[in-house]
Amino acid sequence: MSTAQQNGAVAEGPFASISRVGAKLNSLWLRHTYPFAEFGHGVSVHPSCEIRRSISPEIRLGNDIYLAPGVWIDVPSGSPGPEPKVVIGSGCAIGRRCTISARNQIVLEEDVLLGPSVLIMDHNHEFSDIEKPIHAPCDTSGGRVLIERNCWLGIGAVVAGGAGDLKIGRNSVVGANAVVTQSFPPFSVVAGNPAKLVKTYDQQSGKWVRPNEQHA
Repeated sequence: MSTAQQNGAVAEGPFASISRVGAKLNSLWLRHTYPFAEFGHGVSVHPSCEIRRSISPEIRLGNDIYLAPGVWIDVPSGSPGPEPKVVIGSGCAIGRRCTISARNQIVLEEDVLLGPSVLIMDHNHEFSDIEKPIHAPCDTSGGRVLIERNCWLGIGAVVAGGAGDLKIGRNSVVGANAVVTQSFPPFSVVAGNPAKLVKTYDQQSGKWVRPNEQHA
């Protein structure tokens, strides 16, 4: 073992090894006891992640996926359609405390990276009848969310698909704490609340530029 590797092992301490073993055992348990639509090879799910057994048939996980501590994947009861509601492609990494809640369908293509505390929903909680308690089940019908391959969503980002299809094109970056409520094309950098396009990739110059600077 090199000096750098030794220093890394000391810095992590014994609890890091325990956490890795716990994630491996938990992943094996999920693979063999939960009826997932698909549970690929090399999937790591931390024991603190919340995935109810009853919704596991609505979840499809590709290969080499990492779910960090505190991730919550939810499918509301009564969600329509026979297809899986949450599809996470191979190579995706889901950061700590992320929430994915799909009534219709949320798809993360290959190699999508979510920073900590990202929220992705394809529906909203409606409060149109003021005579009902605010906690009463009253979700909107919602839409669908597609995050194409090789995208990166920064810490605290929100993707809220209220209706129709919301798509973030491939190789895009969503800034920290951005709130995405509309679709964006491939090779976009978006930021703000609501999120707006701040940069795009200019194929001619090979650089990330502001939209009004493209081809300048």
